[in-house]
Amino acid sequence: MTELDTFLDAWTDDPKGVKKAFLRLKSVLEGLGEATVTFVPRPPASYSLRAEPPRGRPVITMVDVATFDGEKFLSVCFYADTITDPEERGDLIPEGLLSKDGYCFDLDSDDDDAVSYVEARIFEAAAAFSLTEDGPCTEVDDDD
Repeated sequence: MTELDTFLDAWTDDPKGVKKAFLRLKSVLEGLGEATVTFVPRPPASYSLRAEPPRGRPVITMVDVATFDGEKFLSVCFYADTITDPEERGDLIPEGLLSKDGYCFDLDSDDDDAVSYVEARIFEAAAAFSLTEDGPCTEVDDDD
Protein backbone atom coordinates (compact mmCIF):
# COMPACT_ATOMS: atom_id res chain seq x y z
CA MET A 1 0.00 0.00 0.00
CA THR A 2 1.38 3.41 -0.94
CA GLU A 3 1.47 6.47 1.31
CA LEU A 4 -1.34 7.94 -0.79
CA ASP A 5 -3.47 4.81 -0.35
CA THR A 6 -2.86 4.92 3.40
CA PHE A 7 -3.82 8.60 3.51
CA LEU A 8 -7.00 8.01 1.48
CA ASP A 9 -8.00 4.98 3.57
CA ALA A 10 -7.65 7.04 6.76
CA TRP A 11 -9.77 9.87 5.30
CA THR A 12 -13.16 8.59 6.41
CA ASP A 13 -14.87 11.75 7.68
CA ASP A 14 -15.94 13.72 4.58
CA PRO A 15 -19.34 15.39 5.10
CA LYS A 16 -18.80 18.03 2.39
CA GLY A 17 -17.25 15.79 -0.27
CA VAL A 18 -13.73 17.24 -0.18
CA LYS A 19 -12.25 13.75 -0.65
CA LYS A 20 -14.51 13.27 -3.68
CA ALA A 21 -13.21 16.57 -5.15
CA PHE A 22 -9.62 15.48 -4.39
CA LEU A 23 -10.11 12.16 -6.20
CA ARG A 24 -11.70 13.93 -9.17
CA LEU A 25 -8.73 16.31 -9.48
CA LYS A 26 -6.30 13.41 -8.98
CA SER A 27 -7.89 11.68 -11.95
CA VAL A 28 -7.53 14.84 -14.08
CA LEU A 29 -3.85 15.17 -13.13
CA GLU A 30 -3.16 11.53 -13.92
CA GLY A 31 -4.61 12.07 -17.40
CA LEU A 32 -2.18 14.85 -18.32
CA GLY A 33 0.22 13.71 -21.05
CA GLU A 34 3.68 13.02 -19.73
CA ALA A 35 3.11 14.65 -16.35
CA THR A 36 4.11 12.66 -13.30
CA VAL A 37 1.81 12.81 -10.28
CA THR A 38 3.53 12.48 -6.93
CA PHE A 39 2.17 12.50 -3.39
CA VAL A 40 4.06 14.61 -0.87
CA PRO A 41 2.82 14.19 2.72
CA ARG A 42 3.82 16.92 5.17
CA PRO A 43 1.84 15.96 8.27
CA PRO A 44 0.18 17.57 10.00
CA ALA A 45 0.35 20.71 7.81
CA SER A 46 -0.77 19.33 4.46
CA TYR A 47 -0.76 16.47 2.01
CA SER A 48 -0.01 17.37 -1.60
CA LEU A 49 -0.48 15.94 -5.03
CA ARG A 50 1.98 17.49 -7.44
CA ALA A 51 1.69 17.27 -11.20
CA GLU A 52 5.25 17.51 -12.47
CA PRO A 53 6.07 18.19 -16.13
CA PRO A 54 8.80 16.19 -17.88
CA ARG A 55 10.96 19.34 -18.10
CA GLY A 56 10.93 23.04 -17.23
CA ARG A 57 9.50 24.16 -13.91
CA PRO A 58 9.11 21.75 -11.01
CA VAL A 59 5.29 21.59 -11.04
CA ILE A 60 2.27 22.29 -13.21
CA THR A 61 -0.03 22.45 -10.21
CA MET A 62 -0.18 21.41 -6.58
CA VAL A 63 -3.32 20.11 -4.89
CA ASP A 64 -2.91 20.47 -1.13
CA VAL A 65 -5.22 18.89 1.41
CA ALA A 66 -5.13 21.13 4.45
CA THR A 67 -7.16 21.34 7.65
CA PHE A 68 -8.65 24.46 9.21
CA ASP A 69 -10.76 24.31 12.37
CA GLY A 70 -10.97 20.54 12.00
CA GLU A 71 -12.36 20.73 8.45
CA LYS A 72 -10.41 19.55 5.43
CA PHE A 73 -10.22 21.70 2.30
CA LEU A 74 -8.22 21.74 -0.92
CA SER A 75 -5.89 24.52 -1.96
CA VAL A 76 -5.04 24.13 -5.65
CA CYS A 77 -2.14 26.33 -6.76
CA PHE A 78 -0.64 27.28 -10.12
CA TYR A 79 2.09 29.56 -11.40
CA ALA A 80 0.39 32.92 -12.02
CA ASP A 81 1.70 33.15 -15.57
CA THR A 82 0.24 29.78 -16.62
CA ILE A 83 -3.45 30.43 -15.96
CA THR A 84 -6.15 33.06 -16.07
CA ASP A 85 -8.85 33.59 -13.47
CA PRO A 86 -11.72 35.11 -15.47
CA GLU A 87 -14.18 34.91 -12.56
CA GLU A 88 -11.61 36.08 -9.99
CA ARG A 89 -12.17 33.07 -7.75
CA GLY A 90 -8.51 32.58 -6.85
CA ASP A 91 -6.08 34.41 -4.64
CA LEU A 92 -2.84 35.82 -6.06
CA ILE A 93 -0.03 34.79 -3.74
CA PRO A 94 3.21 36.70 -4.43
CA GLU A 95 6.09 34.21 -4.45
CA GLY A 96 3.62 31.65 -3.10
CA LEU A 97 4.41 28.72 -5.37
CA LEU A 98 7.99 27.57 -5.04
CA SER A 99 9.13 31.23 -4.75
CA LYS A 100 7.18 32.30 -7.85
CA ASP A 101 3.91 34.22 -8.00
CA GLY A 102 1.01 31.81 -7.81
CA TYR A 103 -2.75 31.62 -7.87
CA CYS A 104 -4.49 29.40 -5.35
CA PHE A 105 -8.10 28.24 -5.38
CA ASP A 106 -9.69 26.82 -2.23
CA LEU A 107 -12.32 24.08 -2.43
CA ASP A 108 -14.23 23.15 0.71
CA SER A 109 -16.71 20.78 -0.95
CA ASP A 110 -17.33 18.77 -4.10
CA ASP A 111 -19.48 21.55 -5.61
CA ASP A 112 -19.47 20.70 -9.32
CA ASP A 113 -19.20 24.30 -10.51
CA ALA A 114 -16.22 25.07 -8.27
CA VAL A 115 -14.39 21.82 -9.07
CA SER A 116 -15.05 22.28 -12.80
CA TYR A 117 -13.61 25.80 -12.62
CA VAL A 118 -10.41 24.44 -11.05
CA GLU A 119 -10.29 21.61 -13.60
CA ALA A 120 -10.37 24.24 -16.37
CA ARG A 121 -7.38 25.95 -14.71
CA ILE A 122 -5.54 22.60 -14.65
CA PHE A 123 -6.05 22.17 -18.38
CA GLU A 124 -5.01 25.78 -18.95
CA ALA A 125 -1.80 25.28 -16.96
CA ALA A 126 -1.10 22.01 -18.76
CA ALA A 127 -1.48 23.82 -22.08
CA ALA A 128 1.04 26.43 -20.89
CA PHE A 129 3.46 23.53 -20.47
CA SER A 130 2.26 22.23 -23.85
CA LEU A 131 0.86 19.15 -22.16
CA THR A 132 -2.37 17.63 -23.31
CA GLU A 133 -3.89 14.27 -22.71
CA ASP A 134 -1.57 13.06 -25.50
CA GLY A 135 1.73 14.44 -24.15
CA PRO A 136 3.99 17.49 -24.35
CA CYS A 137 5.08 19.46 -27.39
CA THR A 138 7.36 22.13 -25.88
CA GLU A 139 8.10 23.50 -22.44
CA VAL A 140 7.33 26.60 -20.42
CA ASP A 141 10.28 28.98 -20.18
CA ASP A 142 11.36 29.75 -16.64
CA ASP A 143 12.97 33.11 -17.41
CA ASP A 144 11.03 35.15 -14.83
